[in-house]
Amino acid sequence: AAQVVSYEVAIGFVIITVLMCVGSLNLTDVVMAQQGGGFWSWYWLPLFPMFIIFFISALAETNRHPFDLPEAEAELVSGYNVEYSAMTFALFFLGEYANMILMSGMTVILFMGGWLPPIDIAPFNLVPGIIWFAAKIALCLFVFLWVRATFPRYRYDQLMRLGWKVFLPFSLLWVVLTAGALIAFDWLPKAAG
Repeated sequence: AAQVVSYEVAIGFVIITVLMCVGSLNLTDVVMAQQGGGFWSWYWLPLFPMFIIFFISALAETNRHPFDLPEAEAELVSGYNVEYSAMTFALFFLGEYANMILMSGMTVILFMGGWLPPIDIAPFNLVPGIIWFAAKIALCLFVFLWVRATFPRYRYDQLMRLGWKVFLPFSLLWVVLTAGALIAFDWLPKAAG
């Protein structure tokens, strides 16, 4: 429970930063704000540190490796994974993978242009937006699985230190810097309507 809460705070600050740049709480407006320059106008580039914090926090939020302490297979000899079998056990894994797809979808919407093509020219913009959205989600899911195969598991103290002493202060600082830059350089988004 502490793991989930500690990384949700950082995710909240990342989302606040993106919403400040857009000027709207509507996810369609978030995607449309990234339109116009193709791959380079997506928010992954100007908000790159927040993109990294969001993705790593999404790994921790979904209890994926290397942040899978509550259900580490090697150390777990009791708990809900042992108590259930058959369909109920499958439903736990279905829920985990649905959470991964949801967090990948949020990553795509907030930082990777949602359903927009990477380059706005003839062969790319003829592909339907749902195909681009699904392809970008598949890319995020691939990175989820790649991280699982690449990095060792964190200890609990390292996990909490990363969430509370690194991600939280840095994301809060980035919110302040983004707000300051938007005001100082008159980059405030225009009001809709």
